[in-house]
Amino acid sequence: MNSQTDFLAPKDQARSRTVKTAMRLFLAISMTAMMAAGAISTAEAQTPKPVAARSDAVLVKSLPGFENGYADVNGTRLHYVIGGEGAPLVLLPGWPQTWWQFHKIMPTLAKSYRVIAVDLRGMGGSSKPPAGYDKKNMAKDIRELVQKLGYDKVHMAGHDIGAMVAFSYAANYPEATTKLALLDVPHPDDFFSQLTMLPGIDKFGEKVDEAHPPYAWWFAFNQVKGLPEKLLAGRFNIYQDWMLNYLSLDPASIPASDRAVYAAAYASPDAMRAGNGWYQTFMQDVIDVKTYPKLAMPVLGLGSTGYYWLQASVTPKVNDFQLVKVENSGHFMAEEQPAFVAEALRKFFK
Repeated sequence: MNSQTDFLAPKDQARSRTVKTAMRLFLAISMTAMMAAGAISTAEAQTPKPVAARSDAVLVKSLPGFENGYADVNGTRLHYVIGGEGAPLVLLPGWPQTWWQFHKIMPTLAKSYRVIAVDLRGMGGSSKPPAGYDKKNMAKDIRELVQKLGYDKVHMAGHDIGAMVAFSYAANYPEATTKLALLDVPHPDDFFSQLTMLPGIDKFGEKVDEAHPPYAWWFAFNQVKGLPEKLLAGRFNIYQDWMLNYLSLDPASIPASDRAVYAAAYASPDAMRAGNGWYQTFMQDVIDVKTYPKLAMPVLGLGSTGYYWLQASVTPKVNDFQLVKVENSGHFMAEEQPAFVAEALRKFFK
């Protein structure tokens, strides 16, 4: 038998085909009428249309007083966004985001500081060279940018990978660092080589919380050269959405429009390769941090999922350390608790 109607008599088969044809016609007419009436859109009737990513030029227009800038430094080209008045404050973002992750706190900080949010080497609007992703070299990128902008000393703040670069900046250029703030992540040290391959029993959940501490499996995945770019081609947003949801307490704090910005920034093979380069240099970073002296400038740690990690890693490496818990937040605190983070940074750098 070729179909469910083959067992029917010829007359009944014809009647069945007539009924099915009429039903299809009815559904098609109904769908057309609903679309014409505005009840549903063509996109809803077919596949939901992805949210279009906004360019840096469009994004900056939503932040009055800020503008885009580019600088050739240390053999690469960095994109940054600058605005505000006062002492210079550099903001360094992390993976898998861009400078835009600070957009909720930049207007507040700009009332007191000259805010400079930078796309790191390999990120967003910055160049994606084949090498140079150890944090010491990336700190040199930022140092040359700061000098090119005409500043001798700056306040430095970083989140995630940006926190690693910020720490390296302070360690290598202490005379150029007034104060340092680390958001949720310390600089790589010996602990990184002790990360377990498998999580504890019942400790790996759908989200990070008190009962399910972070299990950073992507630290290993991003180490593999060449493979992530092939596996994630055309689907980096799936990877990114999982990461944002897993590490945030409130995923809605990072809306689809912002996720589209971040996904577009990492969509190309070069962008994925560059972002993975930050992870592939961790062991060199571990070697480098052993050569750094204790930091003498005041250091602030803002921790949510990384609170105890900051406490254990940073305390022995600095002389003046303040550690603050960011309540009701996951890893992406500048978006989940922007008012608290902006005020904590404003008061610390004052």
